[in-house]
Amino acid sequence: MSKSSGENLSDKNTTQATEISTDKNQHSDFIEKIMNKVLEGGKISFEEAQSLLLSNDIITLAKCANNITRRFCGDVVDIESLVNAKSGRCPEDCSFCAQSSFYDTGISKYTLLSSEKLLEQARNAKEGGSTSFCLVCAYRSPPERDFEHLCRSIGEIKNQVGIEVNVSLGFMTPERAKRLKSLGVKRYNHNLETAKSHFSKICNTHSYEDRVNTAKIVKDAGLELCSGGIIGMGETPLQRLELAFSLAELEPDEVPVNILIPREGTPLMDNCNKNQLTNEDIIKTIAVWRFIMPKTILKIAGGREVYLGDSGKYVLQAGANGIISGGYLTTGGNKHNKDIEMIKEIGLKI
Repeated sequence: MSKSSGENLSDKNTTQATEISTDKNQHSDFIEKIMNKVLEGGKISFEEAQSLLLSNDIITLAKCANNITRRFCGDVVDIESLVNAKSGRCPEDCSFCAQSSFYDTGISKYTLLSSEKLLEQARNAKEGGSTSFCLVCAYRSPPERDFEHLCRSIGEIKNQVGIEVNVSLGFMTPERAKRLKSLGVKRYNHNLETAKSHFSKICNTHSYEDRVNTAKIVKDAGLELCSGGIIGMGETPLQRLELAFSLAELEPDEVPVNILIPREGTPLMDNCNKNQLTNEDIIKTIAVWRFIMPKTILKIAGGREVYLGDSGKYVLQAGANGIISGGYLTTGGNKHNKDIEMIKEIGLKI
């Protein structure tokens, strides 16, 4: 190679490096510009959210999402524990769900737990460091007998344990939602699960509008709304944004973000690859959702331990400010003490 050709190659490499640096700076400036818009009370557009999601500058994106979280939500992490109060035999065909009666998934199935057992679980949650306790049941809607049993159990937990009680019981009527509110239930969970444009590929026994309707009913009753979804079910990155904007329209107090763990026996076991989502995909999704919903509790939930492992703490510095601890409905999770140590390690509070 001649000296002149070597010099030309060197000049070309320098130019490329400069272009990459300039491009990164432009991404960084754009992300910070949108962050300031949110911090000043503005709402971002779908196009702006799309640009954030497509950005290669994940470090600036995470940092700015964290700044939004700290401004509007402080430095506290919401820790919640769940109890699968009634397992299996659900009449809905949600293709991700191990508890659906449509699929043979080998899970343990049982009827509604006794009040004594629910009290024990609530005490364990509080002693473990959880600030809230959620009773979850695999129903389309609870039979009257079961609903009354749950109402009695909620009253006993409130009186004897003194922990914040949330519930997830399927579809609601206005009358039942008001009853739960009168018992001191704080928050009702009813996820939209996925984008409206993707919903028919996930469930056919009820509609997306059915889910939106229950979300509105519980809000009208004065309950706080917890509504989120699952990512990694074959949806596109833009459909994840579609879901986020649909959730934002409902103004939920809490948004759980689950990451699909394909379960043997469910349709998504074959259709979705466990490794479909990278850590970067997950962190970027949560960070951009924080820009879209700056004031909500953005809770990283099912799949956190499987996909993120010890990287879970970075999500709490990239937009998330809540976790589910101690396990999920049909899968295990981190012990409370491990999660509490992680939170303290990054300088956040419970």
